[in-house]
Formats: sequence, structure tokens, C-alpha cells
Amino acid sequence: MKRGSGIKRESRILDVGDSLYVKSNELEEYNGVSIAEIDPVRAMITFSNGDTLLSGVASGNVNEDDIRRIQIRETIISHFEKEEKLFEQGIKCLSLFFIDEVAKYRQYDEDGEEQLGEYGRIFEEEYTAALNERLTLFPTAYQDYLRGIDSHDTHRGYFSIDKKGRAVNSSVKRGNEFSDDIAAYDLILKNKERLLSFDEPTRFIFSHSALREGWDNPNVFQICTLKHSDNATAKRQEVGRGLRLCVDQTGTRQDAQTCGEDQVQGINTLTVVASESYAGFVSDLQSEIRTNLYDRPTKASVEYFKGKSYTADGETKTITDAEATKIFFYLVQNAYIDEEGTVTDAYRNAAESGTLAPLNAALEPIGESVHKLVQAIFDPSVLAGMVTDGHGTKVKENPLNDNWKDFKELWERINKKYAYTVDFNGDELIKKSIAEIDSKLIVAQLSYTLTQGEQKGNDFTTTKTRTKNIDNAPGGLAKYDLIGKIAAETSLTRKTVTAILTGIDPQKLQFFRLNPEEFISKVAKLIDSQKASVVVEHITYAPSEEEPYSQDIFNMSKSSDEYAKAFKAKHAIQDYIFTDGTAHQSVERRFAEDLDVADEVVVYAKLPSGPRGFHIPTPVGNYSPDWAISFKKGSVKHIFFIAETKGTMESLQLKPIEQAKIKCAKKLFNEISTTGVKYHDVDSYQNLLNVMNTL
Repeated sequence: MKRGSGIKRESRILDVGDSLYVKSNELEEYNGVSIAEIDPVRAMITFSNGDTLLSGVASGNVNEDDIRRIQIRETIISHFEKEEKLFEQGIKCLSLFFIDEVAKYRQYDEDGEEQLGEYGRIFEEEYTAALNERLTLFPTAYQDYLRGIDSHDTHRGYFSIDKKGRAVNSSVKRGNEFSDDIAAYDLILKNKERLLSFDEPTRFIFSHSALREGWDNPNVFQICTLKHSDNATAKRQEVGRGLRLCVDQTGTRQDAQTCGEDQVQGINTLTVVASESYAGFVSDLQSEIRTNLYDRPTKASVEYFKGKSYTADGETKTITDAEATKIFFYLVQNAYIDEEGTVTDAYRNAAESGTLAPLNAALEPIGESVHKLVQAIFDPSVLAGMVTDGHGTKVKENPLNDNWKDFKELWERINKKYAYTVDFNGDELIKKSIAEIDSKLIVAQLSYTLTQGEQKGNDFTTTKTRTKNIDNAPGGLAKYDLIGKIAAETSLTRKTVTAILTGIDPQKLQFFRLNPEEFISKVAKLIDSQKASVVVEHITYAPSEEEPYSQDIFNMSKSSDEYAKAFKAKHAIQDYIFTDGTAHQSVERRFAEDLDVADEVVVYAKLPSGPRGFHIPTPVGNYSPDWAISFKKGSVKHIFFIAETKGTMESLQLKPIEQAKIKCAKKLFNEISTTGVKYHDVDSYQNLLNVMNTL
């Protein structure tokens, strides 16, 4: 972000179409760059210049220091996300950093005074920033807990201690007092009960030698490797420090018996923040594990299957004693194991050819998981799913439910794709566009600021600044197809665009030399706003030859976080409804709640938006209505309805392009279409009922 005091890194939430140049207060590096696409499934952002960014992948001029800071930041963020949930369950959350040199965390001057090293300084900076960003979002009890912990007190260094109390691997002379090292060493190695208490502020541990000491703790939920290591064994051992079932404040282990079969996996999840790619990390880790699984079961038995985890209907469960017995009997009955429990060739051949004998009805729902466990006895590679990518999109199913059968008739009526034609007077558009550009077009000239300062001792002061405009020398401008670019962005002919540009005030046209990208973008938007008001009156629609929409458009995934804010519906075609915004008082949220309890409503759907969702083509861009509603026969004038929920019914408060899209939808459904479906924009359910009786 460009600020008065200089360039500052700041977090912002952006959407498709947002200009990085505008959002950064016109930072020149972002000039002409906007967000073209956000793909949550692939966790990827595409920019208008063709560049892409993937979640969890550093891009651009990133050095080693940047990587370490990112790792520390990601570990702190993951810690906060888990800790908020664990705190409510009375479970202390710890994070462990493995470092390559003690001095990078802690240093001592000649008098033995402790000073933070590089990692320690970065940690406190990132911890404070993350805490301030999230503090008000947490529940009150958790807020109070966080506010009672000083950032300096919440991290400690755990290093091997020599006989004099010095941290091993530190070559810096440190005087005679080593109480901090000894206190941290004793706390972490010897006093685990204190460490796992909420009364102890230590939550983040930096260690150089935890492996050598044989230290482990059941409540390590994040491990961050701030060191280079090609040693796969060391890597596996480091990860192993967090592969323990955690305990709560009473010391009770959080296993399936304590917290339930459906909760144990969700609670006991370890996050590893590594500096290498996810694919490389997992490949090396799993290769080493497969090589070293000396205690891997090689025989099938009832005991082998007992308590094993599997996933069904989106929930993690464990195999009961009764189910384990039935699985073992199934294998014996079909000669899939011999008398010693070894998996036979008969099983291998049947599995490979897809001719395995069917499981009995009780085991059928977990059949896939059963066969994975059997195959794991002779092929450990089927356990590859034990590690998941923390930067991958976290999605949850929201399938169509039994209400779909009542929605099918309405769906068949609206499930058509249309093409439009427009016959209008181009002269009217040209005149209105010229007037709009002359009245509203302002383009900022490119400029730079030169800052001059002086350094006296350790103080640096700014003495003068000078800002100058950038005057493009002849031939210095990049070549632009000005007419072609505006024509492409407005879907007009080159002839029409030429007529508009030659008609505007010459001083406005000079703005193009000052800032070509901004000129093109702003002129195109001004023309589109006028086109919206001119073309709608002359539009006609006809069914296109494209294939109708698939039901799959309703199954576009949502992230786990969104489900916490979704509306749990009874009469919709899906169990969860995702409304705009998260506020309970939002227009869409209230509308959904009213639909769900209205006696005259049979079924309804929130129509998926976006390029892959349900939409109507218009001259000013695709338009996606919000709702499709089926009413009981005889209860209202129109049985089927398409609705758009707006916060206001005043047309003056809607943007011209928004007004144009609504007018197009009204023309299609209320005048042209013969499906019997009506459309209107409304601001409440009661308003919808009132509107329906006027159409």
C-alpha cells in the first residue's frame, strides 16, 4: 500500500475485477493489474496480466529470510485457529519450532544479557500482528486468556544444557547467570504438567536438540522446521514429536473412548509447516515410513481391524469389535486369508480384477475402508491418504436432498440457456457516452516522489521530498490498440468506439497519454453504464442450442469456514443455504428464514451464481438471479417465481448496469418466456407476496 510515510505491507480482502493499482493507493508496480479469476478448488488466483498465485507457494523475489518469516507466520496462524477450538475443550495447544542454530533464536552480549536472535524477533513481530488481527474475533473467555499473555513470555527456547547451564551449540560468551536456559529446560523436559496448564504462558517452543534428548509432548499441534535437512529419518522423527494423542487439563487422554469416535481424528491433527513443497515433503516422509514400518501388521486378525478409523458420510468413525469380527469371518469364508492370517493370491487377484465377493449388508457402507485395510497388510502405499495438504481447499459436501423431487418441475421450466439480440439506435448511445465521458472522466497522471534525508549518528531524518509527474517521451509509450481494447471491453464495434472517442473533449483524450491503462478502463466503464440504459429497451431473447444446466451446479464446494455461517434450511433443495454476508440481519438471510417457515412455500433454492452457475446473458454481462421458489397451488397468483433480493427498492440507489440486468430478467421471464415463471426484484418476503399479485 502506498502511504504518506512510504510503502507498507497490509492485508486486504479483494474480489474478482478489483484493481491492485486502485486498492494499493495507486502503487505504480500494480498499474493495470487486476484480479481476473479466483479459483477456490485449485486454490489459485489469476491476474489480468496472466500471472498466477497458488496458496502456500512463495512467488517472485523471495529470499531465505522471507521463507523463514512465512513459516513462522503460518505456524502462528495455524496455532490460533486450532487453539480457539481446543481452549473451549480444556486442551492446551503447543507449537514446536526446530531450528538449526541456537544463536538464531537467542544471543548473549559480553555481560551475559540475553538478546533475541533473528527467529525470536520475527516471532514476536508476527505473533503481535496475528494477535491484533484476530483478537476481537475470539469468544470472550479466549480473549481474556490471550490478553493475559505477554508476547515475550509465550515463547521459550529448549536446548541441551551443559554442566554449567549453558545452551549447547552457542559459541557466544555469556557471563555467569544462566537461569533462563535452566528454567526453560526444566519446564519443558521435566515439568510437563506445568507446561500443559493454561496458567503457564509458554505455548511456542524453539528447540535445537529435542530429538537428541528424546523429548516429546502429547499436545504439540504444530511443528515448524526452520532448518534445512535432507535426512528423511530426522524428518520423520521430527514429525513424530507431534504424533501423540493429546490430553486435557485433567490429564485425560483424548482418545476415541473419551471424546467420541467422530471427534478423535479432528482433535488429534498435526500441522507441519515445512520450507519445501508439499509434494516433496510428503513423498520423502512416506518413503521413509514405508521403509521403516517394521511393526506394520503382516497378518489379518480381529485385533488388527478393531479401532481402525474410516470415513463415512463425511464423518470419521472407528471399527467396532463386532464389525472387526464380521470382517475377519468374511475373509476366512471367501478364502482371502489362510490359516495364519496371510492375505492369499485369491484376494489379490479378485481385488485387481474387481471381482471381490460382496460384503454382508452390515459392512457394505464401510466396504471401501475395509478393503483398504486389507490391502494395507501387503501394500502400505494404500495409506497414502494419511497426510493432507494444509493449503488445499477445505470443502464439505452440500448435496441435493429429498426436496429436489418437489423442485424438479420448476427446474425443468427454467433450465434453459438463452441468446439475445439487440436492435437499437447507435447514435443515441454515442451521444450519451460522449456526454458522460466529458462530464466524469478523470485520470491520474503517473508520478514519482524523490525523498532526500540525512543520517546523523543512528538517526535518519527526512529533509525534503519532491514529487514529479512522469512525462512520456515521444516513442516512450507502449503501443496500444486503443479502439480495439475499448471495443473488446464494451462489446461494441470499432466504428462506434471511434465515433465516441472522436467526439469527446480533446483535453479528455489527452488523458490517454498520461495513463493509458486507467484511461481505457474508465472509458469502457462509462460507456457500459450508458449502454446499459440504451440497449435494454430493444433486447429480445430466444432459447439457444446449448446444453441445459447440470444439477451439478448446485454442488459447487464451499469452504469449512463458510458452513459455520450458513443457514440450516428445512424446505430448500440443499441442507445449507449460503447467503450474502454473514450477518443474521442481512436481507438475504432474513429472506431465506422467511421462505423456510412460509406455509405457502413448497420448496425453494438459492441459485448458484458465477460463470459456472445459473445465469442470463445480457449486453452488460451475465446476470444470476438469487432464488427460485415453488408455491402451493392456489395459495398465490403465480406458482413459480424467480426472485432477486435487494437491500433497497429505490432504482436511483442501484447502479445503471445493475438496473439494466434486472430489466433484462424482467423482459425475459415476464414478457418473452412462456414457461409460466415470473421474475421480480424484492427486498423482503412480504414484498415478494405483494409483487406477485400485481404481475
